[in-house]
Amino acid sequence: MMIDSLDAARARLDEVRDGIAQAAKVAGRKPKDVTLIAISKTKEAGEIEPLIAAGHRVFGENRVQEAQGKWPALRESYPDIALHMVGQLQSNKAEEAVALFDALHGIDRSSLVGALAKAMDKVGRRPDCFVQVNIGDESQKGGVPVTDLPALLAEARTADLPVVGLMCVPPADVEAAPYFALLAKLARDNGVAQLSMGMSQDYETAVMLGATHVRVGTALFGKRSKLPGAGEIQIKWRQD
Repeated sequence: MMIDSLDAARARLDEVRDGIAQAAKVAGRKPKDVTLIAISKTKEAGEIEPLIAAGHRVFGENRVQEAQGKWPALRESYPDIALHMVGQLQSNKAEEAVALFDALHGIDRSSLVGALAKAMDKVGRRPDCFVQVNIGDESQKGGVPVTDLPALLAEARTADLPVVGLMCVPPADVEAAPYFALLAKLARDNGVAQLSMGMSQDYETAVMLGATHVRVGTALFGKRSKLPGAGEIQIKWRQD
């Protein structure tokens, strides 16, 4: 059963899409070149379905196990949905992630590159890969250090991972623009075209600075339900 009204979901979706369109116009970009990922972590199927009914088809999850519990059934009804993994991925979950997701946004270490290469060969799927950069050099966050990015990209390409872009989560409570600008420069310098950056509070800034994918949760779903341990996850993986 849907537990949010279709009208409310459509209104929130329209508001975010309008924000993306306006920011793209300011930057001389086309809104269609920006993919809106609706971050549905901690949301049940009934909370997600109104947004699907409103026409949205791209969603993001932080945890493999949580996604496995709700998306296979939803995708039976809506087979055109694209699902992105935007949180930290453990190497031992690589095969399950490759089987379920269409894009993986948290590639940040050699062990994961190796695990994903093996998983993709075994499963026969090759989800798009974004290398996560620890753009603020924060010890509590995932992501490859800026200085190690070229080496990890080279390793991922040698392993034949389909690396399409970079991802970052800027430090909290500071202006995000300089970090978005740095990620865009790193992408240009390293020959990758796509940028996964921007959340509910700063997605318009991200679009103006080149984001091709923005990860928006709260602005689309409202405040997130708490799961056990969610506070710690929130600190380490601010995805929306």
